[in-house]
Amino acid sequence: MTRSSLFPPLGLLATVLVAFVAAMLVVVPILQPPLQDLQLLLLFMGGSGVATVSLIYVLYRQRLLQRFNSLRWTLLAIILLTVLLVFVNVFITAQLMFISQHDLILTTALLIFAGLIATASVILIAGSLTERIERLGGAIRRMARGDLRTRLAVDGNDELAGLAALFNHMAEQFEAVDREKALLEQSRRDLVAWASHDLRTPLASIRAMNEAVLDGVVTDAETIHRYRQQIHRETEHLGRLIDDLFELAQMDAGHLNLTRKLTALPDLVTETLASISARAARKGVTIHSDLPADLPPLHIAPDKIQRVLYNLLDNAIHHTPTDGCVTLAARRLAQGVQISVHNTGSVIPPDDLPRVFERFYRVERSRAQDGSGYRGTGLGLAIARGFVEAHGGRIDVSSDAAQGTTFTFSLP
Repeated sequence: MTRSSLFPPLGLLATVLVAFVAAMLVVVPILQPPLQDLQLLLLFMGGSGVATVSLIYVLYRQRLLQRFNSLRWTLLAIILLTVLLVFVNVFITAQLMFISQHDLILTTALLIFAGLIATASVILIAGSLTERIERLGGAIRRMARGDLRTRLAVDGNDELAGLAALFNHMAEQFEAVDREKALLEQSRRDLVAWASHDLRTPLASIRAMNEAVLDGVVTDAETIHRYRQQIHRETEHLGRLIDDLFELAQMDAGHLNLTRKLTALPDLVTETLASISARAARKGVTIHSDLPADLPPLHIAPDKIQRVLYNLLDNAIHHTPTDGCVTLAARRLAQGVQISVHNTGSVIPPDDLPRVFERFYRVERSRAQDGSGYRGTGLGLAIARGFVEAHGGRIDVSSDAAQGTTFTFSLP
């Protein structure tokens, strides 16, 4: 027998013992009965108590009260059973104690009176409980029909009030999940629309140029070389798209792999500038770096932070006019390092500032491709934000006509 199955009978027996003690504390000091009468009283009360406890335990084990189809009827049955047990215990004990007929009738009348009053009172109180439970059931049914804004009034401090508060919390969580689901669905639709254009366009361009060469439409060496260069650029663009989509898929699935190690930020910046300097030179943009000597080593995933730096610099170069300047600076904070990428010449409109880190969002559609044939994927800033936040950092942007545009992120 398990501990949970032993608890109900032990609890009932403990209740009988407490009742014995309480009754004796009343009878013995006040009435001071003879020892023989006291023994008879104990015998009668013991028999009555054991019989009552046995009956209650049988009802409990057979779960008879759970067969009602309404909690209201269950509560009424419990009330009537309680009153009946009190009446039977007192009535039988009084008869066995040979009290007078007059006292027995008076006791019976008083028990009936008290029992009916107690029944009516408890039914009224139980009605408020069933009403609260019915409200909870109605709220659950409304939520099942899709009304996630359903809330319950939390009345009182009992278990039902706690259940109502828990229901409200669950409804808030469901509503948040539903909003997130809607955002993901919108993101999926945006991805399909974006992919139908940004993936189909380079493929169509590659196919057209390749077919022109294969069919002999283009025969001069200069045009064929130009087509090959364009095919190479389109292939690189497709590669960037695939890499960005893979990174986004990892972030969405929560499987972003961060291999952290102590990294010197100046070395990371030097490598990044070396990889992007050729693109800046082709655009005619100058890159400056301002790194203080006291920068501490950072416990980061260097490949991810290098990708952040590359994406921010790439975005800055793309939106900086010829002869403009891009500045990468860093400064030490109390709890980490702050890095900024500033570019001159371009301003992000105030309405677009909150959306620059959204996927597939481009501030200026017409500038999606610059004169060099370079095209962005519309995912670089979203990936940068994901990598920075995965490190426990934060990324922001500011832009105005007087100062230019500055992307700033911090790393702990």
